[in-house]
Formats: sequence, structure tokens, C-alpha cells
Amino acid sequence: MDLTKLLKPKSVAIVGASEKASTMGGDLLTNVKLWGKIENAYLVNPNYDTIFEHKCYRSLENIPVNIDLVVLCTPKKTIPDLLRQAAKKGCGGAVVFASGYSETRDAQGKQEEKELSALCKELGIALMGPNCGGFINYIDKVCGFAFIIEDRDRRGNVGFVSQSGQLCQSLMENTMKFSFMASVGNCCSVTVEDYMDFLVDDPDTKVVAAYIEGVKNPKRLAEVLKKAAIKRKPIVVLKTGMSEKGSKLASSHTGSMSGADKVFDAVIKKFGVIRVKDLQELIAISTVLATLPELPKKPTFSSMAFSGGETVVCADVAYLNGVEFPDFNQSTTDAIQAMLPYYATANNPLDMTFTMSYDSDIFAKALRTIMDDPNIGMCLLCFTILQNNVTPDVHTMIDGIEKVVRAGNAKPMAFIPLLENTREPKIIERLGKLGVPVLPPTNYAFAVLKYLADYISYSHFDKTLDLALPDIEEAAEAKGSKQTALSEFTSKELLKKYGLPVTGGAIAASEAEAVAIAGRTGYPLVMKIESTDILHKSDVGGVVLNIDNEKAAVEAYRRILANAKKNAPNAKINGVLIQEMAPKGLEMIVGVNNDPQFGPVILCGLGGIFVEIFKDVALYPAPLNKNEALKMLASLEAYPLLTGARGQKVLDVDALADAIVTISKYAADNKNTVSQVDINPLLVYPKGEGVRAVDALVINK
Repeated sequence: MDLTKLLKPKSVAIVGASEKASTMGGDLLTNVKLWGKIENAYLVNPNYDTIFEHKCYRSLENIPVNIDLVVLCTPKKTIPDLLRQAAKKGCGGAVVFASGYSETRDAQGKQEEKELSALCKELGIALMGPNCGGFINYIDKVCGFAFIIEDRDRRGNVGFVSQSGQLCQSLMENTMKFSFMASVGNCCSVTVEDYMDFLVDDPDTKVVAAYIEGVKNPKRLAEVLKKAAIKRKPIVVLKTGMSEKGSKLASSHTGSMSGADKVFDAVIKKFGVIRVKDLQELIAISTVLATLPELPKKPTFSSMAFSGGETVVCADVAYLNGVEFPDFNQSTTDAIQAMLPYYATANNPLDMTFTMSYDSDIFAKALRTIMDDPNIGMCLLCFTILQNNVTPDVHTMIDGIEKVVRAGNAKPMAFIPLLENTREPKIIERLGKLGVPVLPPTNYAFAVLKYLADYISYSHFDKTLDLALPDIEEAAEAKGSKQTALSEFTSKELLKKYGLPVTGGAIAASEAEAVAIAGRTGYPLVMKIESTDILHKSDVGGVVLNIDNEKAAVEAYRRILANAKKNAPNAKINGVLIQEMAPKGLEMIVGVNNDPQFGPVILCGLGGIFVEIFKDVALYPAPLNKNEALKMLASLEAYPLLTGARGQKVLDVDALADAIVTISKYAADNKNTVSQVDINPLLVYPKGEGVRAVDALVINK
């Protein structure tokens, strides 16, 4: 969808324009006078001849030229007719503030929004809203935003799109600077994904930031995220729905479905998207990415402070957030030590002592020395900037920073205050011009730096950058239909065809068959109830292990059938599955859950009974490659068990990763039919000895 006439219009008509404060039309015009080009706006209101000394037209039809964008500050009932009038004037974009559509969650509101969407499609109009706050294009000075905010320069390079108007207002009252800012509401015509796509392609936008309450078009989102990953344009997302209550509130706000939060998290990580937990993190990481002249070459940091207390606090909070302070190499240590008083020690983080706060040349020399250390990717300056900075130390630091920047080849830098407070605007502005962002205090700061480190470490070259999205029509047909579970034998035979190593076995329908199969299989063996109606065999006494002779096999056969009849009397029994007793190995679980929006998602973790106890699992969307599978495994708390912890044997991690890829391929190939796959346990043996699935369950839609 072409959003040029919506977001970069040459001419704008404002219907419902007014001089009255606290009205959509009045507040919008106040903003247009401050940040827009009112001379390019055509005001429309039948009750006025002029507004703010500008000509006012009785209707859209009276405007003598064609228009690109119409902003409708009028009630809901007027919208359809006004859109038709605008279309006759060549209009290709519209902003609709009116509410009362799908966000009401009633049938009438949903139907009216559906009709509005169809009308826009018919007229070829890209509509922002309804139930929105509008937008500001700070680059071209186009204003269609109706919330009053403080007058100051906000022009920058962060493109922000939000389904909440109040969040837009909150961000604009902060120090963040924008290329575009849009409160997009219900997105009945243009989706959040469409706006993000526009911003990814926009040369004036360096960082794309978004507040999302739900995903309407997963395929479109995947395309946008893939494009951004390849372009290396950062996307920062604050998505609600992490909690059950948050998910319900998001749905009631804009009528959006938040979807399974853990699945969304896994999907965006695949594309290197930075997901933040709150608005402060969004502001901070967006500001860092927008302000730094270039990203650090390494995800490693140094810290410089004037006191031991600040240094220790930074070291501890960095550790808690997973931020790395590598040791200086020996030449850096020796050079810094020579600059310090005798009682100080050159470490990273560094307590410079106040002796370096009196001379900008000495500070600049120390900063340059640390920057030249090959172990360091970014330099952090831990110092609290006050509202009124009466002591010279902060100015000494900034003078030193300026000297280093002017000398060239400076590594990225950032200020970290120890406390939250109002900061002197002139200092923040001066640092910004030097490419040095000021972060929030330590806990937020190091959380944000961890996001930055992860983004630096991300590479799209070793990712698949595709999703096995379900086909819309087939998914709709399957919705609400009864699921069908396959038996263990059938499930394993199916996965075996894809190359998954499984334990062999056969089904006995009589005692005589049980004795014959047991003899061919060899002892010891295991026997299990075979029924599609019994998914958890142990719960009904349907499993017997370590059977080592014919007599025990007959007894096990009888006991399993008796237990099934007693504990699952309505189950259809196919017989008893007899299979080899696999040697002991580390029990892992590999599974699939088919998300209705994003398709199959692969799960792996510690298996057996431990999957429920520790819940140590990793999620990743299908399809995936071996490198992605290995990274899934490395993210587990239990990963040391695979790599020889405490003198244990190193296990066959390669074979386990291959098994994960195999299950991913099966899930992707069957994205429209498979619902769940559960392989638990998948036994992992010492390196070179492979893996084997001893139990499996496939459930189809």
C-alpha cells in the first residue's frame, strides 16, 4: 500500500477546523501552526469564513485544487460521505479521529469498521484510524495530530508508530526526537505493519519504534522484519499482552488480539527486533540507536567514574543485566595506571578518582587510551548530570569528550547517571550533538545496553528469515474442528520418514503375538498401551519397562490391557506396542505448537519429568537451520549437561540439533494440518552416538 499521500502529502484539507480550544479541530490547528505548514492546509467548516485569519471553505467540493490528505475532525456519522467527497478531489490519504468502532467490541461497531475499511479500499484511500490521535511528519512539517503538547524542536530520526495516542503524547513530552510520530488507532485500512514498512524504507528514519497491541497481518509483519534485518535498520517494539490481564486490556482498547506472547517473542528475536518491557526502555534504546554516530563494533563496554562507589554500583548492575566489562589489555592498564594517583588501580570499570576531573586534556587522554583498547567496543561515562551543574567536573568531561570526537576515530560513548533527576537541557543538547546519548539511571541503562549488545551480536546471515505461516483459507477451515491424535506407533513411523531416529517396535493384538514380537525384538524391552484415545499412557498404568523374559512379557501384556480397561474404559485399544528398551541417555523434549498467527513454533528443553518441574525450554519459529537449533540449545540453563559439566561425558549436541531441524521441517511441511508434536523423551547419547526418540505424539487439526 502506497502511504505517500497519507504521510508525505503536498496538500491537506482539514474538515471540522475550528478556533475553539479543547476540540479536535481547534487543537489540531494549534499544532498545525506550531509544527506544520498552515499555508498548505485548506480549512473546511461551513460555519466560518476565516479561521485564524486563513480562508475557510464551506465544503471539500469548494476547494479549488485537488488534495492529497484529508483530516476529519468530525463525528462518526459524517465520515463515509466526507471520504467520498475527498476521493473526488484526488485524495489518497485520510485521518479519522472518530471513535465508536471495533474498540467497543460490540457487533455494530465492528460492522461499521468493516464497512469503513471496504469503503477506503473502494475509494483507494489509505486511512489512519479510526479512533486515533493522528500523526506528525517532522521532516516535511506535516501535522495531523490533535493532542496539545509543549512547543519545542522535536525533529530527529526516530519513526514511532503507536496504537495509543496518549503514549505518543508522553513520548513527545520527553526528550525524544522524531522523523515521524503516528497514533494509528484501530488500523482498519492501514495496519501497524504497513506503517513500519514505510518507516523501514524511509531515508530520514534511522530507528523504527512501535507500540503494538496486536498483530493483524503476520505475513506483512514477517516481510517488514525481514527487510529491516537485511537493511540493518533497528526496530524497537513495545508489545502488550505479556500478562493475561494485559492481553485482555489490549483487546478492549483497540479490538486487537495480542496473540501468544511467548510465540511473538520468539518470532521477533529471529529477526533481531529489540523488544522492550516499558516506555522508558523504548525511549532509552531508541535514543541510543538514534544518537550514536555508529554502532559499537563489539558488544563490550568500559566504564569511567570519579568515585569508587559509582564504579562498584555500575559493575554490579551491569553483571545483573548480563553486560560485559572485559579486562583492559596490559598496555592499556599500564598507560592508565601512569595517569592515576598512587592509591588508585587501573581496572574496568575504572575509578578515575577526582584527579581527572580538573583537566580536560588528561581526561581526554585517558578516554582515548581506553578507546584504543581492542577489547572495548563502547565507552560509558558514569556521572549524574544535575539540573544546575555548579561544579566544573561535568564540563571538564564534556570538554574532554569533545576533544576526542574532534580528533576522529572515536568509539561510541554514552552517559549513565546514578540517579534520576531533571537534567540541564543545554548539556544534554551539547552531548547529543557530539553523538553521546544520556541514558536513564543504572538499572534501566544496563538493561538497555544489553539490548544494544544483543543487537550488535545479531546477524541475519545465519538465520532462515522465513516463517511457516499457515495458509489463511486452510487455517479458517480447520478453526474449531476437532483435533485428531495419532498413536505413538503411527507418530514415530511418520517422523521416522523425515529422518528422526526412533526406537523400533511392533503392535501385538494377542498374547501369542506379544510373545512372538518380544522374541524377535530381544530382551530387555518395554511394552505400552497403543491407543489414540490414551495420550498419557503412564497415567492409566499403560507402560511397563525393563521386561527381561517371556513370562514377564505375558504378565505385562495382561496387566496393561487390564489397567486400560479399568482406567480408560471408553478408549479404543489397538493392542500393545512392544519395542526395544533403549539405553539410558539424557532425556530432552522436542515439540511443536502450531500458532494460529505465526505457524509452527519449535520447543526444546530438558525432558522427561523435568520439563514440568524446571520449565527450562527454548522456543523458535519454524523453519530453522542447524545454527539456529544450536543457539536454541545454548540458551538453555541445562546446556552444560550437554557439554560435559562436572566431568560428565560430552553428549551428541550435533545429533540433537539435527533432530530439531528434522522436526522443524516436518512442522513446516505440515503447517496447515499439524497442531502439536511432542517427543518426550528424546534420549541424547555421548558424542558420536546420536539421539533416539522413545516416545512421540502427533496431533493434527
